[in-house]
Amino acid sequence: MAVTQDPAVPRRPGVQRARRRAHSPMSDINVTPMVDVMLVLLVIFMVTAPLLTVGVNVDLPRTKASVIQGKDEPLAVTVDAEGRIFLQETELELDTLAPRLVAITRSNPDARIFVRGDKGINYGRVMEVMGTINAAGFHKVALVTERLGGARKKRPAK
Repeated sequence: MAVTQDPAVPRRPGVQRARRRAHSPMSDINVTPMVDVMLVLLVIFMVTAPLLTVGVNVDLPRTKASVIQGKDEPLAVTVDAEGRIFLQETELELDTLAPRLVAITRSNPDARIFVRGDKGINYGRVMEVMGTINAAGFHKVALVTERLGGARKKRPAK
């Protein structure tokens, strides 16, 4: 038996479509798990970022000098307690320091270079390193120290 539409009753075209929409899959993206993952990653990077400093351990002298501000990341040249020279974390000889710095900075005389010298090392050795850097054409060379009120780092036992 066929059902016919009474012309007096208006047709409701949205009734059948509404039933189909009720069973259609949800197309929204739930962002809550993504936000949770991003917050965990943020915490991980905030904890590990301070640990990514130059890895050569030196016992820096203490001073009341102010912090040097700058936009670019400086290169670190370190002289440890035995007088060995490190560029960032790579050990090298004094005669190869200047050519390596020129190659890394692409002959930029305005590159900032921080010299970290152990407080137990001979002052002449630190000045020898600074003189070599200055003779290579670098003029923004600074000595790194610890602040007097700062927390003292313990040196690892050898």
